[in-house]
Formats: sequence, C-alpha cells, structure tokens
Amino acid sequence: MRLPHAQVALLEAADADDARRIDALADEAGLKSETATGAAFALEDEGLLALSEETVESATLTDEGRAYLDEGLPEVRFYRGAIDAGADDEPAEMGPVIGAAGLDGAAVDIALSNFARKGYGQIDSGAVSADPEADPDSDPEAAALAALADGESVDDEDVLAQLDRRGLVEISETTVRSARLTDDGVTTLMAGVEVAETVGQVTPELLTSGEWQNVEFAEYNVEADADEVRTGKTHVLRQQAENVKDTLVGMGFQEMQGPTVDADFWINDCLFMPQDHPARNHWDRFALEQPAQIDELPEELVERVESAHREGVGPDGEGYHSPWDLDFAKALALRGHTTSLTARHLSGEALGELEPPQRFFSIEKAYRNDTLDATHLLEFFQIEGWVMAEELSVRDLMGTFTEFYEQFGITDIQFKPHYNPYTEPSFELFGRHPETGELIEIGNSGIFRPEMLEPLGVDCDVMAWGLALERLLMLVTGAEDIRDVHGTLVDLDFLRSEEVLY
Repeated sequence: MRLPHAQVALLEAADADDARRIDALADEAGLKSETATGAAFALEDEGLLALSEETVESATLTDEGRAYLDEGLPEVRFYRGAIDAGADDEPAEMGPVIGAAGLDGAAVDIALSNFARKGYGQIDSGAVSADPEADPDSDPEAAALAALADGESVDDEDVLAQLDRRGLVEISETTVRSARLTDDGVTTLMAGVEVAETVGQVTPELLTSGEWQNVEFAEYNVEADADEVRTGKTHVLRQQAENVKDTLVGMGFQEMQGPTVDADFWINDCLFMPQDHPARNHWDRFALEQPAQIDELPEELVERVESAHREGVGPDGEGYHSPWDLDFAKALALRGHTTSLTARHLSGEALGELEPPQRFFSIEKAYRNDTLDATHLLEFFQIEGWVMAEELSVRDLMGTFTEFYEQFGITDIQFKPHYNPYTEPSFELFGRHPETGELIEIGNSGIFRPEMLEPLGVDCDVMAWGLALERLLMLVTGAEDIRDVHGTLVDLDFLRSEEVLY
C-alpha cells in the first residue's frame, strides 16, 4: 500500500494497544503537529487509525496575577501591614495599616474584600483587627499562582475558580486528540507500506531547483463543501453577565441573592414608594393568585416603614398622608426591580446588621408589564448595586459608573437629573448606541433618601443603581433590538456568531 510520507510516519509511530496523543506521535515521527493531525484524519478515513478526543482545561496567569506573584496578594500585604501596626493585639486604624501595606487605588478595595473572607481578621467601623493565628505564608491562592508560574497544575478547583473570578488567571480549554492503530492498520503495516512520492505544497526549494516539474502533487478537491459545525456555546447575555460580575467583584463588590417572588413590602414599601403609586397598580405588576400573601413580615420594621409613609421622617418629614394597608404590603408579586434585594440586605433581614463600608451587587431578573419594543421586554436582567459608606456624594456615584463602564470600552456616559421616590438626588444614565448613534437609557441611580434608610436602621449614606444588562449588551455588541437576544423572536445567527468581549 502506498501512502504519503506523513501518513506512513504516523502509522509506524502509532500503537495498537494504547491510544497516544497526536502531538507525541508527531514528535516521534518528526512531523509538525498540524501535519500529523491532518495525516491522522486521513488515516481515520481509511480505517487505519481510530481517533479519540478529550477537552483539557488549562490556566495561565494574567498580568494582574503575575504582578501579585511578585508583590504579594493585596489581602496578604494588608494582613502583614496590620500585624506591623499591632492589630493582632488591639484594633488599629485602617489608614496606617493601608500605608504600611503599601496599597493604593483599586488594590485597597481588593484587600478589604478578601481580608475577612480568608479569615485574616475583621474590619469594624474603620478599625482593623488581625488574627494572630492566621498563616499568610500558606495562602492557597498565592500558592496556586506560584505553581502556575512554575508550569505546574492546580488540583483545587475551588481555588482555581476563585482566581478566575478575581481575574488573576485565564482558564482556557483545548481539544487533545489521540490515535490508536485499528486491526486494519496493523494488517496494513504487516503487509508493508510504501511512501508515495507525492508533494502536498509548492515550496521555494521546489521552484528554485526546478524539481516541481518532476514531482507528483497530491490531489485536492477544491470544490468539496466544508462541514458546518454548530457546537454549543454560552449565551451572549450570559457572557455579558459573567463579564459584569467579574468587573464588579474586581471593584470590591459582593454578590447578593434573594427571592424572585416577594412581598410588595420588600419590593416597594421599603423603598418609600406610596401604595397608590401608578407603578403599583394591577396593570403594571405581576401579582400572584396562589399564594396571594407572604406569611410573615418583621413587625417592628413594618411599623417604622408605615410611619415613614404616613408621617415622614425627622422633624420636617411630611410623608404621603395616603392610604397604607398591611394586606397590600404582604401581597406577593414578581419583583419589578431587584432593589427588593437591597432592601432585604440593608434592613438586616438577609445577612444580619451590616456595618459600613459595604458594597453589594446582583444580576437577576425583574418583571414589568411594559409595552414590547426594541428596548423593552416583560422580563429583563437588572444589574443592581449599592455602596454603604460615610459622606458619599454625587461625585462618588458618577465616578463609580465611569470606572464600571470604562471596563467595557464605554466612555461617553451621560447623566440626566431624575425623580425617584426613594433617592435624592437621582440620575438616569444614557449611552450612545455604536450603530445608530442614538442615546439610549441604560440605568437609573441616586442616593437613598432618609425616608427609606431610617426605617431600615441605616444611619449612613447609601448610593445605589439599577442598570440594564440588555442595554449594556446593545452598547457592547451593536445589537439594535433586545428581542433578537432573548425571548421568542431571537436571532439564532446572532447568538451563534456573537462573542462578548471586554
């Protein structure tokens, strides 16, 4: 049997008992990897080789990961700075600890968000306490970075996933193919295989020597149709959501979760939304018929919220002087916004009492009875976020959005003063669509009013926002109609071809 040189070499290197990786066979046969792969497919078509494949996951350090490998993880540096400041004996002020750790900019937020998570200590009202028993030399994430830098693998999937979420490693998947001799392949080898003197491509050497006139070229069917491969992939909206999550976690935020169906009390009453507000009528909300009400609500919190609605807050408070009914507050509905999660967290219902500073976010669905058009659906994903801290200002709010959207290449965010029952001042956010050039609304924001915060037991500033994930996707990809992205009228070609990068 006569076969091209590459196929003969690969056939002779293959084993009948064990499948061997094609890259290993290529090294043994003295072939390039891509040449060996092409030869393997040809031999499979002839029935001489059996091919198998597996997906192998690998991790490589990002630039930030390499920087932390040299400088140390921010939380480890913060811990060492706390120890130097004597925080293992008694609480130390945060400022000197940050200075001793040599941290600045985003590294400070990253250190603070991971310090308590890893059990290195606690931060309470700006005072740092360090656990003297903690062992930063054994930090598993630092050890994993060092292992990857040395070309070793990391077996702890949780640690690897955490490094991926922090943007310190890039996880990639590659397909590895292996080949094994079939019975026909063994028989063919035993019968003898000769190298066919064919040439697969014209080289400079063939041209300059003139040998091209005497060689036999391999035949190619240039009219053959290539197979259309449609593999599974992550939905573009999920890609965008994961990118947003990575960005916010990198900015020091923690993710929050909560019920999709909730009491109107959490969805609206806690937000100082009057019960006769147009957005709370049966035309705009999706109420549940069975069960119709939540079983219990915190009695003291209900009293404080009702008082804020009826009489206001503080000596100059007015309230709404409008009807307020407990049965309506207990009514269950699909949440019209994910700010219900914010209310649950600020009140202490979700995680207990929270001390500033705090940063939380969620990327969850909300439901509204809107008119369907290019920018509205009955259900959508809202990027909820809030920051609790002392003396927050509008500059802090705008600066947060500027930093967030710059991660996605969006630098022309515009702000418009707006009215919300629960925030003052309030701003709508607009971004310019890259294809149409039109300004589209991409979110709503503001600083929570005392009438909302005081009943929840919060005595410092909280700035918050609700951003539209689908609208962000439109700015990033140039999509002009969110009905192409999800729903019953999706554009399958768009979903199959689009990749969301940032």
